[in-house]
Amino acid sequence: MSVVRLILPASLAALTACAQQPLHSVVLESQSQCPVFLNVDQTVTLQLPTNPSTGYRWLVQNPGASVLRSLGPEVYSHPEEAGVVGAAGQSTWRFQARTPGKGHLMLVLQQPWAPEIPPAQTFSCDITVK
Repeated sequence: MSVVRLILPASLAALTACAQQPLHSVVLESQSQCPVFLNVDQTVTLQLPTNPSTGYRWLVQNPGASVLRSLGPEVYSHPEEAGVVGAAGQSTWRFQARTPGKGHLMLVLQQPWAPEIPPAQTFSCDITVK
């Protein structure tokens, strides 16, 4: 087999890979960024300010399961420069668009032991996957 026959298919495969647009991750930090439009396999990262020392936590009420797949549990982080016990931080969730359609992602900020009390805040976002 000649070298040209080996190089040509490899070159075409490399060019095809370069021509495809990589799916970027969408980062949501505010409900004002909604609604969100995603492609299948695209990821969405939701980052909301939180302070668990107050007793309030963001709870997932509707994970948009009809179109989204959770990529793990909530991850809490706090700013290193704060250096203060009880300082506010950030909760992060990651989801992947799994199937075309429409879904709804909703989280509420409330004390987990008092579900009968209305949430202090709600994050509500319509998701469309194409």
